[in-house]
Amino acid sequence: MGTRPAASSPYDRREPGELFGARFALFADMLAVGLFTTVASLPLITAPAALAAGCSVLRGSARTERTATAGRYRDALRAHGVARTLAAGAVLLALGALFLLDLALAGAGLPGAAAVSVALAAVGAGALVVGVRAAAHPVARRSWPAAVRGAARRSAADPAGSVLIAVALVLCAAIVWALPPLALLAAGPLALAAVSVELRTS
Repeated sequence: MGTRPAASSPYDRREPGELFGARFALFADMLAVGLFTTVASLPLITAPAALAAGCSVLRGSARTERTATAGRYRDALRAHGVARTLAAGAVLLALGALFLLDLALAGAGLPGAAAVSVALAAVGAGALVVGVRAAAHPVARRSWPAAVRGAARRSAADPAGSVLIAVALVLCAAIVWALPPLALLAAGPLALAAVSVELRTS
């Protein structure tokens, strides 16, 4: 009996004359999205919507092989609306300021400061993971509170995925620390990791 040929992935297809194939195209899309997201995040208050837009574009690239373009990224960013973009960014900045203040107080030599610092670091890491998972889900385009609630549930139900996103955050931070110019592209790998985890769970 003959053996049945293995099913091919859509990423294994290559057009005649194409040098690299769709897998390399997705890698190029990831770099482009990283640059778009970094530029859109420069005001800081737009960072949550910028990451969500990057995740949305990469999700489309992974599912339909549509190339990531500045126009598609702009449309994905606009879909969040100005009011919801500013509100999400304001909440993020407020939480970040509160977290830094708590860390400063914990490091002021008060009794139990070491334990408080460790607890705050754990809470901050968990919040980052939930925030990234929220940005990677399509619900973020309609409602950030719903996206955060859903991300918290998925983070608890899928600890392996949460660990993967935490590792991606650490790797991106290490890459930026070692090679600061790559900070312009670091959001791309983070967005791709988040989208991959969300598609894996769905």
